[in-house]
Amino acid sequence: MGRVERMLRVLAAVATVLAVGGVTALQARTFVYVANPDGGHIVSFRLDEDTGDLVPLKTVEAGKVVTPMAVSPDRRFLYAHVRARPTSVLTYAIDSVTGDLVRLATVPLPHSAPFVSVDRTGRFLLSVAYGADSLAVSPISESGLVLGEAVQVLRTGKQPHAVLADPSNRFVYATNLGADRLEQFVFDEKTGLLRPNDPAAVVFPPGTGPRHFRFAPNGRSVYVLSESQGTVTRLSVDAATGLLAVAESVSAVPASLGLAPGKPHDGRSAAGQAAESPDTRPAIWAADLHLAPNGRFLYASERSSSTLAVFTVEPGTGRLTYVKSVPTEAQPRGFRIDTRGNFLICAGEKSSDLSVFRIDQASGDLTLLKRYPVGPSASWIEIVDLH
Repeated sequence: MGRVERMLRVLAAVATVLAVGGVTALQARTFVYVANPDGGHIVSFRLDEDTGDLVPLKTVEAGKVVTPMAVSPDRRFLYAHVRARPTSVLTYAIDSVTGDLVRLATVPLPHSAPFVSVDRTGRFLLSVAYGADSLAVSPISESGLVLGEAVQVLRTGKQPHAVLADPSNRFVYATNLGADRLEQFVFDEKTGLLRPNDPAAVVFPPGTGPRHFRFAPNGRSVYVLSESQGTVTRLSVDAATGLLAVAESVSAVPASLGLAPGKPHDGRSAAGQAAESPDTRPAIWAADLHLAPNGRFLYASERSSSTLAVFTVEPGTGRLTYVKSVPTEAQPRGFRIDTRGNFLICAGEKSSDLSVFRIDQASGDLTLLKRYPVGPSASWIEIVDLH
């Protein structure tokens, strides 16, 4: 038995003893992990599932520019990507009672990635390289450790920004922010190998800048956030072929925010041509996107205005209706919703705090409950429910 396997067994045994003993202070077992790229560490909290209060736990060192992160499907492991050279991915075991992170391994990643995710079996880590125009599939061992040599590295369109396997685990998609495409792949979950679907991509209008995307809980829709236009595009999913088709596009940025389309916004149009009359308004700079677990509400962050857009989702069709924009932390790159759909937690790249909002279960509206110190530049959040 290897050292890592022995460590995992010890952690499991300790968790069992504590659980049997009834540790009343830790009965709420929802944990929040926040990556601080500038500080090079991960801060953890325990979430009170009734009140939304965050109880500070521990801070673990990871490495400069630690972001993004992903959690294994069985919620036993957290994977953190360190983007500073040499780029690497860290495997942490999550203590099922205390929420403590125990580092098990550090291995190279082929590139610096703005987004990592885990396939539905937990056997492969998917990553995309914004600067290198590539997508990598890295194997994960049976003991939960990311292994160092990728099984596949593919060239993508310009500036890929996010990659996810669909709920069936038969298809993988990746946004190309610089190429205005959403690439479509067929995924072999046994080998981890990808091949382009036919057609290989959904093409968006020039200057859209597709960034993050999410699947509806019923798997019938995919929602894609435009970084430079501030729109959310809903695509329908063909369950048999995995192919996507654009259904609608709804703005997440009302005119009242005073923002202009296009990023970078330096006298060029959204399509990149020189503009006769440069627009001096701040540019739209949308970032993150998440659905409530019940699929009834969708939220998007916009960094220039430091707001969260609230949408309702029509049952059955998945159609979106913009409701309002709510102020939040400065330059909100990342946020998460707890698994019960009661709380939204948001970080800001130009803030040293987290905001915790209560989600109104009738309207999806957000009410700020409290802010918590987390250190500067927080940009990625994971919430793990270990019940």
